Amino acid sequence: MRRGGGAERVGLFVDGANLYHTSRALGFEIDFAAMLDFFRGGTYLVRAFYYTALIETEDYSPLRPLTDWLAYNGWQVVTKPAKQQSDPTGRMRLKGNMDVELAVDMLEMSVHLDHVVLFSGDGDFRRLVEAVQRMGVRVTVVSTVRSQPPMIADELRRQADAFIDLEEIAPDITRRQVEPRGRPAPPAAAPAAPPPRPTRATPADPFADTALDPEA
Repeated sequence: MRRGGGAERVGLFVDGANLYHTSRALGFEIDFAAMLDFFRGGTYLVRAFYYTALIETEDYSPLRPLTDWLAYNGWQVVTKPAKQQSDPTGRMRLKGNMDVELAVDMLEMSVHLDHVVLFSGDGDFRRLVEAVQRMGVRVTVVSTVRSQPPMIADELRRQADAFIDLEEIAPDITRRQVEPRGRPAPPAAAPAAPPPRPTRATPADPFADTALDPEA
Protein backbone atom coordinates (compact mmCIF):
# COMPACT_ATOMS: atom_id res chain seq x y z
CA MET A 1 0.00 0.00 0.00
CA ARG A 2 1.29 3.43 -0.96
CA ARG A 3 2.17 5.85 1.80
CA GLY A 4 0.72 9.31 1.31
CA GLY A 5 3.72 11.62 1.01
CA GLY A 6 5.61 9.71 3.67
CA ALA A 7 2.90 10.38 6.26
CA GLU A 8 2.30 7.86 9.02
CA ARG A 9 -0.18 5.19 7.92
CA VAL A 10 -3.00 4.98 10.46
CA GLY A 11 -5.91 2.59 10.94
CA LEU A 12 -8.89 3.19 13.25
CA PHE A 13 -10.65 0.29 14.95
CA VAL A 14 -13.81 1.24 16.85
CA ASP A 15 -15.55 -1.13 19.26
CA GLY A 16 -18.96 0.46 18.68
CA ALA A 17 -20.81 -0.56 21.83
CA ASN A 18 -17.81 0.20 24.03
CA LEU A 19 -17.34 3.66 22.51
CA TYR A 20 -21.04 4.43 22.85
CA HIS A 21 -21.11 3.64 26.55
CA THR A 22 -17.84 5.50 27.14
CA SER A 23 -19.03 8.65 25.41
CA ARG A 24 -22.39 8.55 27.18
CA ALA A 25 -20.65 8.18 30.54
CA LEU A 26 -18.86 11.45 29.76
CA GLY A 27 -21.93 13.19 28.36
CA PHE A 28 -20.85 13.26 24.70
CA GLU A 29 -22.27 12.21 21.38
CA ILE A 30 -19.69 11.29 18.76
CA ASP A 31 -19.58 12.87 15.30
CA PHE A 32 -18.05 10.12 13.21
CA ALA A 33 -17.37 12.40 10.25
CA ALA A 34 -15.45 14.75 12.51
CA MET A 35 -13.54 11.77 13.91
CA LEU A 36 -12.30 10.90 10.43
CA ASP A 37 -11.27 14.52 9.84
CA PHE A 38 -9.42 14.60 13.16
CA PHE A 39 -7.32 11.50 12.43
CA ARG A 40 -6.65 12.50 8.83
CA GLY A 41 -4.81 15.58 10.05
CA GLY A 42 -1.11 15.04 9.32
CA THR A 43 -1.51 11.30 8.67
CA TYR A 44 -2.49 8.93 5.88
CA LEU A 45 -5.69 7.32 7.19
CA VAL A 46 -5.68 3.94 5.47
CA ARG A 47 -8.94 2.54 6.84
CA ALA A 48 -11.50 3.17 9.59
CA PHE A 49 -13.46 0.19 10.93
CA TYR A 50 -16.60 0.25 13.07
CA TYR A 51 -17.78 -2.96 14.76
CA THR A 52 -21.20 -3.69 16.21
CA ALA A 53 -23.72 -6.47 16.62
CA LEU A 54 -27.11 -5.66 15.08
CA ILE A 55 -30.21 -6.09 17.18
CA GLU A 56 -32.95 -7.20 14.82
CA THR A 57 -36.56 -6.78 15.97
CA GLU A 58 -39.30 -7.39 13.46
CA ASP A 59 -36.94 -6.72 10.55
CA TYR A 60 -35.74 -3.43 12.08
CA SER A 61 -32.56 -2.63 13.97
CA PRO A 62 -32.14 0.64 15.90
CA LEU A 63 -28.50 0.53 14.81
CA ARG A 64 -29.29 0.36 11.11
CA PRO A 65 -29.48 4.16 10.51
CA LEU A 66 -26.03 4.56 12.09
CA THR A 67 -24.38 1.67 10.28
CA ASP A 68 -25.88 2.71 6.94
CA TRP A 69 -24.68 6.29 7.44
CA LEU A 70 -21.18 5.14 8.36
CA ALA A 71 -20.96 2.83 5.34
CA TYR A 72 -21.71 5.75 3.01
CA ASN A 73 -19.37 8.16 4.78
CA GLY A 74 -15.91 6.64 4.82
CA TRP A 75 -16.20 3.82 7.36
CA GLN A 76 -15.78 0.08 6.89
CA VAL A 77 -18.68 -1.32 8.91
CA VAL A 78 -18.47 -4.86 10.30
CA THR A 79 -21.66 -6.32 11.80
CA LYS A 80 -23.32 -9.57 12.78
CA PRO A 81 -26.71 -10.38 14.33
CA ALA A 82 -26.95 -10.26 18.11
CA LYS A 83 -28.17 -13.48 19.72
CA GLN A 84 -30.88 -13.75 22.32
CA GLN A 85 -29.95 -15.93 25.28
CA SER A 86 -31.32 -16.48 28.77
CA ASP A 87 -29.18 -15.85 31.86
CA PRO A 88 -29.24 -18.13 34.95
CA THR A 89 -32.30 -16.26 36.29
CA GLY A 90 -34.21 -16.88 33.07
CA ARG A 91 -34.02 -13.27 31.94
CA MET A 92 -33.51 -12.86 28.20
CA ARG A 93 -30.47 -10.88 27.14
CA LEU A 94 -29.04 -9.92 23.77
CA LYS A 95 -25.47 -11.08 23.24
CA GLY A 96 -23.13 -9.60 20.68
CA ASN A 97 -19.34 -9.80 20.85
CA MET A 98 -17.25 -8.45 17.96
CA ASP A 99 -13.82 -9.12 19.50
CA VAL A 100 -12.83 -11.85 17.03
CA GLU A 101 -13.84 -9.81 13.97
CA LEU A 102 -11.90 -6.78 15.22
CA ALA A 103 -8.83 -8.87 16.09
CA VAL A 104 -8.71 -10.60 12.69
CA ASP A 105 -9.01 -7.32 10.78
CA MET A 106 -6.42 -5.56 12.90
CA LEU A 107 -3.88 -8.35 12.47
CA GLU A 108 -4.46 -8.48 8.71
CA MET A 109 -4.27 -4.71 8.31
CA SER A 110 -1.21 -4.24 10.50
CA VAL A 111 1.19 -5.12 7.68
CA HIS A 112 -0.08 -1.99 5.90
CA LEU A 113 0.01 0.31 8.94
CA ASP A 114 2.47 2.23 11.07
CA HIS A 115 0.00 3.12 13.80
CA VAL A 116 -3.21 1.51 15.07
CA VAL A 117 -5.79 3.49 17.04
CA LEU A 118 -8.15 1.30 19.06
CA PHE A 119 -11.32 2.80 20.52
CA SER A 120 -12.07 0.41 23.35
CA GLY A 121 -11.32 -0.13 27.01
CA ASP A 122 -11.85 -3.90 26.92
CA GLY A 123 -9.01 -5.71 28.67
CA ASP A 124 -9.53 -8.73 26.39
CA PHE A 125 -7.70 -6.76 23.68
CA ARG A 126 -4.41 -6.66 25.61
CA ARG A 127 -2.98 -9.72 23.84
CA LEU A 128 -4.10 -8.37 20.47
CA VAL A 129 -2.30 -5.10 21.15
CA GLU A 130 0.82 -7.01 22.17
CA ALA A 131 0.72 -9.09 18.96
CA VAL A 132 0.38 -5.98 16.79
CA GLN A 133 3.26 -4.31 18.60
CA ARG A 134 5.47 -7.31 17.83
CA MET A 135 4.80 -6.57 14.15
CA GLY A 136 6.43 -3.16 14.61
CA VAL A 137 3.18 -1.18 14.76
CA ARG A 138 2.49 1.47 17.40
CA VAL A 139 -0.83 1.16 19.21
CA THR A 140 -2.82 4.00 20.78
CA VAL A 141 -5.87 3.16 22.88
CA VAL A 142 -8.72 5.66 23.28
CA SER A 143 -11.07 5.33 26.26
CA THR A 144 -11.44 7.18 29.57
CA VAL A 145 -10.36 7.11 33.19
CA ARG A 146 -12.56 10.12 34.01
CA SER A 147 -15.80 8.21 34.45
CA GLN A 148 -16.83 6.29 37.55
CA PRO A 149 -15.79 3.58 37.25
CA PRO A 150 -13.07 4.10 34.60
CA MET A 151 -14.02 2.56 31.26
CA ILE A 152 -10.57 1.21 30.41
CA ALA A 153 -8.98 -1.90 31.85
CA ASP A 154 -5.65 -1.14 33.49
CA GLU A 155 -3.86 -3.98 31.70
CA LEU A 156 -4.89 -2.62 28.30
CA ARG A 157 -3.77 0.90 29.16
CA ARG A 158 -0.37 -0.34 30.34
CA GLN A 159 0.16 -2.47 27.22
CA ALA A 160 -0.60 0.35 24.74
CA ASP A 161 2.17 2.61 23.43
CA ALA A 162 -0.04 5.61 24.13
CA PHE A 163 -3.36 6.33 25.80
CA ILE A 164 -5.75 9.13 24.84
CA ASP A 165 -8.59 10.01 27.17
CA LEU A 166 -11.73 10.46 25.10
CA GLU A 167 -12.60 13.58 27.07
CA GLU A 168 -9.40 15.30 25.89
CA ILE A 169 -10.31 15.04 22.19
CA ALA A 170 -14.05 15.53 22.64
CA PRO A 171 -14.03 19.13 21.29
CA ASP A 172 -12.70 17.76 17.97
CA ILE A 173 -14.96 14.73 17.57
CA THR A 174 -18.12 15.64 19.47
CA ARG A 175 -21.49 15.97 17.79
CA ARG A 176 -23.25 17.27 20.90
CA GLN A 177 -22.38 17.72 24.55
CA VAL A 178 -25.00 16.58 27.03
CA GLU A 179 -25.45 18.08 30.49
CA PRO A 180 -24.38 15.33 32.94
CA ARG A 181 -27.29 13.82 34.83
CA GLY A 182 -27.89 15.14 38.33
CA ARG A 183 -26.32 18.54 37.73
CA PRO A 184 -28.45 21.69 37.65
CA ALA A 185 -28.49 23.69 34.44
CA PRO A 186 -26.04 26.64 34.51
CA PRO A 187 -27.56 30.07 35.23
CA ALA A 188 -28.43 32.22 32.26
CA ALA A 189 -25.63 34.67 33.02
CA ALA A 190 -22.95 31.98 33.13
CA PRO A 191 -20.44 31.99 30.25
CA ALA A 192 -21.61 29.66 27.55
CA ALA A 193 -19.46 26.67 26.61
CA PRO A 194 -17.91 26.81 23.13
CA PRO A 195 -20.53 25.65 20.61
CA PRO A 196 -19.99 22.23 19.05
CA ARG A 197 -18.35 22.34 15.65
CA PRO A 198 -20.74 22.35 12.68
CA THR A 199 -21.06 18.79 11.50
CA ARG A 200 -23.00 16.50 9.31
CA ALA A 201 -25.90 14.97 11.21
CA THR A 202 -24.99 11.47 12.32
CA PRO A 203 -27.52 9.15 13.99
CA ALA A 204 -27.45 9.38 17.78
CA ASP A 205 -28.31 7.05 20.68
CA PRO A 206 -28.40 3.82 18.65
CA PHE A 207 -27.95 1.68 21.76
CA ALA A 208 -30.26 3.68 24.03
CA ASP A 209 -33.19 1.27 24.18
CA THR A 210 -31.34 -2.02 23.96
CA ALA A 211 -29.93 -4.48 26.47
CA LEU A 212 -27.00 -5.58 24.35
CA ASP A 213 -24.27 -7.27 26.37
CA PRO A 214 -21.02 -6.93 24.35
CA GLU A 215 -19.06 -9.12 26.76
CA ALA A 216 -20.72 -12.36 25.72
